[in-house]
Amino acid sequence: MIDTSATEGGPARKRPALARAWAAVVDGLAALGTLMIAGLMLVVVADILARNIMGGSLPLVAELGALMVVMIVFLQLATTVRLDRLARTDVLLSAIRNASPRAGALLEALFCAAGAALSALIARQTYTILLRDLSAGEFIGVTGVLTVPTWPFRLMILVGITVAALQFALRCLGQLGLVVSPAGRLR
Repeated sequence: MIDTSATEGGPARKRPALARAWAAVVDGLAALGTLMIAGLMLVVVADILARNIMGGSLPLVAELGALMVVMIVFLQLATTVRLDRLARTDVLLSAIRNASPRAGALLEALFCAAGAALSALIARQTYTILLRDLSAGEFIGVTGVLTVPTWPFRLMILVGITVAALQFALRCLGQLGLVVSPAGRLR
């Protein structure tokens, strides 16, 4: 794993205002995702209580749960990328970095470029789904009992994956900077 303290605002140096603002946006989305986890937990607990006390489930629990889990993942993805916390096997990457920091940075840049491209494709498809939901007035639930529009969930998913794509691209550029740096080693 790369020491990102210098680029993430650690003690090595102070980050520029734009980098701090970007980090605040990315971390704000992650915090919103964390609040959504708490909200999902409350919905599940309320459903369990309703089943045990009233003998029946609350409406929309399964549908809300499914949409909220996807939304939570995408809201927190950019922070995971920014802090280099994606789950992966680093055995090969660590060996390459130890042998040649430039080659390791190049491999990391390729990984981030692939992540940016795939995230951008997901964002494009999510945008299409969002437009369809808006035009059709899509909702979840049972008419006359309880319904909720789907577009706010789709919008948050779109925001999360778009920010993740940008974060992958920024990380890719940072790694490419290490590849072309005169010293050829990690700063």
